[in-house]
Amino acid sequence: MPPADNSHGGAYDAGVKPFEEIVQFIADAAGAERLSAFRPSAAAESRVSELLAKQQEETLTPKEREELQLFVQLDHVMSLAKARAQARHGTRRLMKA
Repeated sequence: MPPADNSHGGAYDAGVKPFEEIVQFIADAAGAERLSAFRPSAAAESRVSELLAKQQEETLTPKEREELQLFVQLDHVMSLAKARAQARHGTRRLMKA
């Protein structure tokens, strides 16, 4: 179920989680091709690797733990957006065939 469109005064659907609205917005705005091509920068990947290594060693500071949790949340949002965009793109292709 798509989230309510609140940009034009639509009623808020209390059953929709706020992050789902963001996921849907990203999926709609970026599209399947752009989302599937997206990759984090080398610097971001390096930082995540560093944080994961520190987590394994149990040497993360509280601030680093928060940073790692944010990376995990953002990765989850992007994964959901990619899946929704690909599903929608596949549905459109089937409708055109």
